Amino acid sequence: MAKELTDRTTGDLFAEDKRPGRPKTNPLSREQQLKINKRNQIKRDKAKGLRRVELKVEQDLFEHLNQLADKRNVSRSELIVSMLEQQLLQ
Repeated sequence: MAKELTDRTTGDLFAEDKRPGRPKTNPLSREQQLKINKRNQIKRDKAKGLRRVELKVEQDLFEHLNQLADKRNVSRSELIVSMLEQQLLQ
């Protein structure tokens, strides 16, 4: 049986072949990289004076917020902040 480069159905023929892929430039696993990136993002937000506020809303309200944010060309977060500021500064 001839070894065909595009034939990947016979795994035993290719057990020794190293497949090309994205070069590994970071020794950490992807999961560890994500944790570090998230931690760094939280630090940057705190340095800017930002604090996290989470809330749960019903699907209809969520979709309405998304549509309004798209219409105003802002993020959903920016929209909610502006609405809160308007309400609190009245």
